Amino acid sequence: MKMRTQIIDRLKSIEQAEKIKILVAVESGSRAWGFASKDSDWDVRFLYVRPLEWYMSIDDRRDTLDYPAIGQLDFSGWDLRKALRLLRKSNPPLLEWLRSPFVYLEQSSAAQGMRDLSEHYFNPRSCIHHYLHMAAGNFREYLRGDFVKVKKYFYVLRPVLACQWIMRTNTMAPMEFERLLATQVEDSALRAAIDQLIARKRNGEELDMEPTIRPINDFLDERIAFFEDYVKKNVEYCTPDTEKLDLLFRDTLKEVWR
Repeated sequence: MKMRTQIIDRLKSIEQAEKIKILVAVESGSRAWGFASKDSDWDVRFLYVRPLEWYMSIDDRRDTLDYPAIGQLDFSGWDLRKALRLLRKSNPPLLEWLRSPFVYLEQSSAAQGMRDLSEHYFNPRSCIHHYLHMAAGNFREYLRGDFVKVKKYFYVLRPVLACQWIMRTNTMAPMEFERLLATQVEDSALRAAIDQLIARKRNGEELDMEPTIRPINDFLDERIAFFEDYVKKNVEYCTPDTEKLDLLFRDTLKEVWR
């Protein structure tokens, strides 16, 4: 509760300093995923709007706010117009923010409007490509060889399981790692190995270079190869419209600044 109060106070100070209105602020990192350790950072992400006059310019302007991390606190935000453009592209990080289980602030109807529209703009191809790229890159960099950086297993397992969820349900994967595990991992030996790793991380063990965990490596190797082939053959791309997003953008500006 103390940290939550500190986070909300910082968000309010950002509003005042930047002369913006924060629409929604959420937790986005390992704490939201459900495998944080005691020393994990607080990764706070927010969407905001500026006064109407800011948008009435012939020049493009900076549409993000980024701040140096202070201790375990990390803050950054996106302007609403940028966020809506990314929603049109079915941007997975944005879709995750909108589904975060930890919401610090929600001060307008905009976030719920985006959640409602996310089903219309959801693109399985875009999301699978995103998660597959993340999984394959981390797997090849950190999890090859006899000794590996075992904490990196989480950053390969989660996107692989997200790909599997999307393929099976044609919906956006949940943020919570436990939900992905419960629905996407059926092999008992694999599940036991993952559960043991989660317990160690939550207990604050230093997970660095250790011997390869063979059941997890075999699963990841096979699934990454599968999805690399899957996206080439089975997932179509569609070009979305913009009208609903334009309407939400205009309605939000009216709601916030009227």
